[in-house]
Amino acid sequence: MLAPMPAGDPGTASAHEIAQAVATGAARARDVVDAALERAAGVQAATNAFTQLLPERARAAADRLDAARDVGAALPPLAGVPFVAKANLCVAEVLTTAGSAILADFRPPYDATVIARLEAAGAILIGMGNMDEFGMGSSSESSAHGPVRNPWNDGRVAGGSSGGAAVAVATGVVPLALGTDTGGSVRQPAAFCGVLGFKPTYGTLSRHGVIAYGSSLDQVGVLARDTRDVALAMDVLVGKDANDATTVDVPPTFVTAASPGAATAEATAGGLAGIRVGVVTELSGEGNDPAVAQALTETIQRLRHAGAEVVDVHVPSARAAVACYYLIASAEASSNLARYDGTITGVRAGNENEGQVEVMTASRGAGFGTEVRRRVLMGTFALSAGHVDAWYGRALRVRRKVANELDAAFGQVDLLLTPTTPTAAFRLGERLDDPLAMYLGDVDTCLANLAGIGGISVPAGRDADGLPLGVQLLAPPLQDGRLLRVAGALAREEGPRIAPTGAMPGGA
Repeated sequence: MLAPMPAGDPGTASAHEIAQAVATGAARARDVVDAALERAAGVQAATNAFTQLLPERARAAADRLDAARDVGAALPPLAGVPFVAKANLCVAEVLTTAGSAILADFRPPYDATVIARLEAAGAILIGMGNMDEFGMGSSSESSAHGPVRNPWNDGRVAGGSSGGAAVAVATGVVPLALGTDTGGSVRQPAAFCGVLGFKPTYGTLSRHGVIAYGSSLDQVGVLARDTRDVALAMDVLVGKDANDATTVDVPPTFVTAASPGAATAEATAGGLAGIRVGVVTELSGEGNDPAVAQALTETIQRLRHAGAEVVDVHVPSARAAVACYYLIASAEASSNLARYDGTITGVRAGNENEGQVEVMTASRGAGFGTEVRRRVLMGTFALSAGHVDAWYGRALRVRRKVANELDAAFGQVDLLLTPTTPTAAFRLGERLDDPLAMYLGDVDTCLANLAGIGGISVPAGRDADGLPLGVQLLAPPLQDGRLLRVAGALAREEGPRIAPTGAMPGGA
């Protein structure tokens, strides 16, 4: 039986607790939404986590649920659960900017499939999460709406590109948020903010209505504080979508995989008996901060205590993956963002009398930020005549090599273990002028996107400055339920914590 929703601070309630309370009449959806919006306003002032809040839309949805409950109607599985969506997920008639000035007035005529499915399950969208422009960044500093600040320390980044969504969950505004993950954009901010960040196997969740960055890499993901909440969301999100030919038919069995009955003893001796975990040696040593290395060591000890067997495995090309990823992602971005030219799509700049080429050039120059321009230029070069095989073609061959090496590693173990990031959250502005240092932060997470496999970042303690750390688990294709089972054991031992929402330590 699920625990009742906490009465003292609704920000600590899980999605399944809220849904049960609303369905049974122990709480009203309107009260839950009002509390979430009130908390969001304070979090926004402290962190800039949202591009906008949607109070009227959210309250109207809550009132409809309460009215249905009052007349005895059965409510759907996520009834009354507030959630936040990253600002690159289309919401009908709601400003959806993807963090870019070129989409400053874009109001989609339709919902992304993942938005439609969550809302059909009774979840209530309360706001859009701030993000790196078009998902291109690892810090949520490149947004046209301004940078997102870490809720544990306002002098640090929240991670990216789904930084606003991660902050919303970490601060207790919502128990669930949707992000997108192209090279780690759900898992990395989850690690920096101390929450769970789950990227399922490519094709598990529909990309219809996602404003594209790198189409062969992009995947919708879920951020939460409880693996059971991730599972509850996944069970309503999965399934084929006629609007996305890359989707696969995955059964809704995530709640079963992560249910308390299956996992309450996971953190005790023997709970993970039969699970074999491989530590990727190429990513577990040099290049990681001491606190990250210590967090990895402690996670290994906890896994062994729970009965799992932990061994070393090799993925020889792992360190080449980040260069491979940035070439492929930039090439795909060059193609995907070609449509934003100010003539048909995107805010127009320049004088129309000057001609089409001049208007397009002015519009893209004014509408795209520095990081987007950098990646589009790099991707265009990689695809240009005379260079395509030397750069893009070679990157595709490395991608296949990395995927093959991961397949070989999974022939030895059930899951792979790495740090989520080599460091804790870095200082705001610290890497803006050093893009290579920024890119190297994705060295662990980009593996999952290149191979199309599932990955999850799990909180793994804190460094000496009190900043959250995370470890990453990777699973073979379509074995995402296994991730939630093991992550649930580690997350329960870590315990839920809500980041501060008022005065925060500055600048350390």
